[in-house]
Amino acid sequence: MTPERRPPIPTEGSGRSVQDYIDERPVWADATPVHHGPITNMQWFIWWLAAAGKFFEGMVVFTTGVALPLMAKEFALGATEKGVIAAASLFGILIGAATLGGLADRYGRKQMFIVEMVLFGIFTVLLTLSPSYPFVVAALVGIGVALGCDYPTAHLIISESIPSRIRGRMVLGAFGFQAIGALVGTAVGFVILFENPDIAAWRWMYASTLVLAVPVIIGRFFIVQSPLWLMFRGRVEEAEAATERLLLRDPLYPKEVILHRAQARDKHHEHQWGEAPWSALFQRKNLDRTILASVPWFLQDLGTYGIGMFTPTILATVIGASVAQPRNVAELVQSDILATKGAAFIDVLLIVGIALAVLLADRVGRIRLQILGFFGCAVGLLLLHAVQFHDQYRAQRHDLPDRGRGISDLDPRHGGGLCGLVRQDRRGAHRVPVPDPAQGYRHRSAAVDPDCHQPCGRARHLALRD
Repeated sequence: MTPERRPPIPTEGSGRSVQDYIDERPVWADATPVHHGPITNMQWFIWWLAAAGKFFEGMVVFTTGVALPLMAKEFALGATEKGVIAAASLFGILIGAATLGGLADRYGRKQMFIVEMVLFGIFTVLLTLSPSYPFVVAALVGIGVALGCDYPTAHLIISESIPSRIRGRMVLGAFGFQAIGALVGTAVGFVILFENPDIAAWRWMYASTLVLAVPVIIGRFFIVQSPLWLMFRGRVEEAEAATERLLLRDPLYPKEVILHRAQARDKHHEHQWGEAPWSALFQRKNLDRTILASVPWFLQDLGTYGIGMFTPTILATVIGASVAQPRNVAELVQSDILATKGAAFIDVLLIVGIALAVLLADRVGRIRLQILGFFGCAVGLLLLHAVQFHDQYRAQRHDLPDRGRGISDLDPRHGGGLCGLVRQDRRGAHRVPVPDPAQGYRHRSAAVDPDCHQPCGRARHLALRD
């Protein structure tokens, strides 16, 4: 490649934009541009810190799915209270994205980048120390507000720091860390449950996020302010210094940054730069873009959060590990551990999907990938519905022998026999021995339902005493 050549010094009226400097690529000796320009350490640093916000979102939301049964046991929660806890962080994300995201335009990208992560750490500490159900809900809402503020801020700070030719993949890759956070949160929950099978294990699950949050908070103090935001505020000299720091590399290039003054905001006409009203999103010229950006996102979150968060609970029910009324903490923890293993496997598939999207986004196209993704979601939901239908069908077929067990509660001598006769009649060749009432039911093998492997009726109590 050709050696570095310093571009001609522009005049006051000329100059280059911030994006021109970011997008600049080296060229070979025959002036052929290199396909990919090098990414500086600062650009990578900003990207990793922005991806951390999505990581914490996935980790917190999916940790709630693992921790919810333990919370319900500790605070004696009903179905409504459990639903509120599950939705609390998501409600906070909605509030934070809608109300606090715009503060990055007013106070600066870096400032809000720091504030939102500090808030996340504070509310996480409050959550781990929550003494009651209302405190848990309030802390989860606060965590959600902080993560919701990070949604637009992280997107902006990546878009304004990364070359435009790879911007889509970099933003997609950063948002893909949500899936990694979900996997890590589920895995951490499993390890904590395995090592500390206690009702208060959910507090350690959330506290584990602080181990990673503290370095991220510290790191965000050392990033560069967005040069584009500084130019928009009319702070040209600061924008030039920020651009030099953003593109700092060895060997040094560019050696001097001179920005086009016309790109800066004219302070004498600030009234022309007022914020557009929300209704502008629904005007005719913007409506199609608003729908394209919001409706698929809504459907994606419906599947990710509405189903993904409750994956441990769904799996525990499907595989038969769910215990409606756990008799002790050990039984509850064991059920949670089994469901967490399955949830971790499903989270791995999320990462595979994100990796494919990053690799294929520029080759296949965004819209085609989106169509394929929603088609896959539809197939998965149909399969889930088929499993539910199958379970309902099996439950109806088992209704008759269940009635036999009911009779056994009234008559311990003949109810168990009826239960065995029903099984024998339905299975044909599979003969289930019918106990003789005259021999009694003091033995463990007597009056046992061959499917549920439990003693029928009052014989259950007699068998347990042996």
